[in-house]
Amino acid sequence: MENKELKIKYTEYNISEINTEDENLIEKAKEAAQNSYSPYSHFKVGAAVLLENGIIIKGSNQENAAFPSSLCAERVTLFYANATYPDIPAKILAITAFGSNNEILDEIITPCGACRQVILETENRFNNNCRILLASKEKVLEFQTIKDLLPFSFGKEDLK
Repeated sequence: MENKELKIKYTEYNISEINTEDENLIEKAKEAAQNSYSPYSHFKVGAAVLLENGIIIKGSNQENAAFPSSLCAERVTLFYANATYPDIPAKILAITAFGSNNEILDEIITPCGACRQVILETENRFNNNCRILLASKEKVLEFQTIKDLLPFSFGKEDLK
């Protein structure tokens, strides 16, 4: 038996340290969160993706009384982007959330496993990394690729 360790790379910023492009995308994710349909969890999540052509697509979580029929903001956003612009890679994905008090959360939220898999498929589809920005009230975590959040991933290469 051999014990091993896995390390991931990410950068943590104070919200005041991010560049204008990232700040704009995070603001779009905040706007998207306000369109959340979350009558059960009262947890509003917003995502915004900047495509390589400069277009920004926004999405929010959409809940359903039959919970498995709900869809997370990240998947709403990426599925819409990929359906509308099927040949344009995603450049940056920003994600943020608001609590039941309609205030942006103090803590970072991360994508669920299903969303991580969809982000991976988006990267694989275009053979292009997508920077990920996870924003809270005071800080932003930046990942250069979803593989840092999904290190033992399952992708198209595993189907051969």
